[in-house]
Amino acid sequence: MAATADHSTIGASAPAYYVSTPIYYVNDRPHLGHAYTTVAGDVLTRWHRQRGEKVWYLTGTDEHGQKIMRTAEANGVSPQEWCDKLVEEAWKPLWRHLEIANDDFIRTTEERHTARVQEFVQDLYDKGEIYKGGYSGPYCVGCEEFKLPAELLDGATEDEKLCAVHKRPVEWLEEENYFFRLSAYAERLLEFYAANPDFIQPASARNEVLRFVEQDLKDLSISRSTFNWGVPLPWDEKHVLYVWVDALQNYITAAGYGSDPERFAELWPASVHLVGKDILRFHAVIWPAMLMAAGLPLPKRVVANGWLMVGGEKMSKSNLTGIAPTDLTSHFGVDAYRYYFLRAIPFGTDGSFSWEDFTARYTSELANDFGNLASRVAAMVGKYFGGALPASAAHGDAEQAVADGLRTAVELADRRIGEELDFAGGLAAIFEFVKQVNGYLTEQEPWKVAKDESAEGQARLATILYTAAEALRGTAVLLNPVMPSTAEKLWASLGAAEGLGALAAQPVATAGDWGRLPAGATVTKGEILFPRLEEKPAS
Repeated sequence: MAATADHSTIGASAPAYYVSTPIYYVNDRPHLGHAYTTVAGDVLTRWHRQRGEKVWYLTGTDEHGQKIMRTAEANGVSPQEWCDKLVEEAWKPLWRHLEIANDDFIRTTEERHTARVQEFVQDLYDKGEIYKGGYSGPYCVGCEEFKLPAELLDGATEDEKLCAVHKRPVEWLEEENYFFRLSAYAERLLEFYAANPDFIQPASARNEVLRFVEQDLKDLSISRSTFNWGVPLPWDEKHVLYVWVDALQNYITAAGYGSDPERFAELWPASVHLVGKDILRFHAVIWPAMLMAAGLPLPKRVVANGWLMVGGEKMSKSNLTGIAPTDLTSHFGVDAYRYYFLRAIPFGTDGSFSWEDFTARYTSELANDFGNLASRVAAMVGKYFGGALPASAAHGDAEQAVADGLRTAVELADRRIGEELDFAGGLAAIFEFVKQVNGYLTEQEPWKVAKDESAEGQARLATILYTAAEALRGTAVLLNPVMPSTAEKLWASLGAAEGLGALAAQPVATAGDWGRLPAGATVTKGEILFPRLEEKPAS
């Protein structure tokens, strides 16, 4: 299993904080858009782990459907061979590279998934929720989705229609299908949305779903009979299940549906489904309706992130804007990568990536404000106190302002990241505090105070440096979910493990408690946290 981490201690009685990403289509290698959602989920679950909660983080790959079948054929291999190659050589290694601490990785070609999917749809069929019919209409293979007229663009000829997302011609399908009675759930869905106003986020996404359901909701074609790369319908093996109906069930099959009732009871319903806004309807309309039909609880929240844009286009391979995450990590580093996208783009909105903006934030916020602060404090403790953190001799108004600033940063970051999924806002609060600490050092001028060799002067110097080091201690705890390797280096530099233990075990709730860093800790000036960038590599 790639990039997995057993942090959750599933098996006790309390429910776990369960976060999922979409399962990603393996028709090609992952790009920045895939990594954006996955890093966000990783930061969210790491944050809740440091709250002391049981956490379960799921990601994986969607491996059925016509698009994958055609891609495999074009590459001269079977669909299963194609999926195995991409998953093992591209997807799992990238999540390891980005330090994604997922607890499970589900593949829709695994028997633990396919067997449960067949049980799920057989139950719906037995209940009369699925019936046989015929379908004719436009289908986008790229989206693996039946298209409505409003979702099409005019093509090069009078009769040609293009998918508005992929800008490629749709195909006209006429085939015998099985249908799920989606239309029967319109009122129940609207009642559920009204009773659970936070179910769909952000508000703009919720409004879009409401408009869609309030219109004439149609029954959903859930099978295909013109190809065979998919999960066979258990009552009619001439049909394979529509790839989205198959894929959506990963959230319950991985959690133990139909195989481990105790585990399923602890994990389901999911706390947060993280999805791209282009697949919101599947998760906020079709998936809840299917769960209602099956008599299962609905997830607590579906949160749609925006698109990453390059040159005004959504980032994707089909639009020739796909950028490999390693193109950036090789230049900026993994932790800076994890930081940048969550800091620069408010989660839930579209945002444009640019090399220039990344470089500017790296230099200003990470290297100058944060990295230089850590380096200066360690260097001064080493120079003036032989590397042993001095005790604070007094705690005046200036020190109290820093302590209050840390407590405020903890409260804001915990609410924004842990509850509101406002990663940009949470990081802004943390880095406002970093700026405050830099300002404190500028005002107190410890390098000048050090020239006063009197007992009073040395006591004042000790207080200044302890205050700065203690501020960094709290900052390391707050940044650990976002930049785990960097935060660990800072933790080691402060000698914090000597008295406080491992960084990952530090609760967010106590990060703002002033005076936790023990005097006498060995402070060392380690490697530069964010070294000067080399020139941008040639594209």
